[in-house]
Amino acid sequence: MDLIIPNWPAAKNIKAVSSTRNGGLSTGVYASLNLGMHVGDDESKVKMNRAKLVDCADMPSHPVWLNQTHSNHVIEVDQSTSEILDADGLYTQQQGVVCAVMTADCLPVLLANVKGTQVAAVHAGWRGLAAGIIENAVKRMDGEVIAWIGPAIGAACFEVGKDVFDAFIKVDLSAAQAFKKLSHNKWLADMNMLVTQKLIGSGVKNISYSNCCTFSEPQRFFSYRRDGITGRLATFIWIDS
Repeated sequence: MDLIIPNWPAAKNIKAVSSTRNGGLSTGVYASLNLGMHVGDDESKVKMNRAKLVDCADMPSHPVWLNQTHSNHVIEVDQSTSEILDADGLYTQQQGVVCAVMTADCLPVLLANVKGTQVAAVHAGWRGLAAGIIENAVKRMDGEVIAWIGPAIGAACFEVGKDVFDAFIKVDLSAAQAFKKLSHNKWLADMNMLVTQKLIGSGVKNISYSNCCTFSEPQRFFSYRRDGITGRLATFIWIDS
């Protein structure tokens, strides 16, 4: 199984992993390690993909999954649950609780305090990002916080309209640095830069990156912007016992 282990200075008891599209059982447009139940794939294969990943990544429990709605809502979980929670971020202080977020171009952002006692996983789409999901997640953490930004659509591939540009500019004028104008109402948006600005603004200075573009690597990543009907990647973090 092709998994990405974050290269970041987390405490030794903090474990994290990000999936690629390789190493699963799904077929067709979902080939092969699709982890999304909501995209039209055979649910039995998705369940097998999830179980295989839990085993390969040596997770202490089944991940807590979200119904992601591009909100700024971050919730705390203190135990593993099969309930699907409505939020776009998960935070925990409990050992063995695996926080998960799904993506297919949006940014998965992992947070941990340097003491190794708190972690969070955030799904940062442009709507949630503009609405403050990074700030809401960082507020939950104590002490110095570090971050890792996982595979997402790259700055050269994410064309957006005036609605996206305006959503960020009305909150922070410096966000304009993350946009490259193409035409009257079209820009290229650098989501990594936008997340970085939000993290730094929240006091997080130690930020690491996967430097992987989902859109431009079709053999390794699902991309909703590229393919439309496609699978979902996931990024996980937990506190080891």
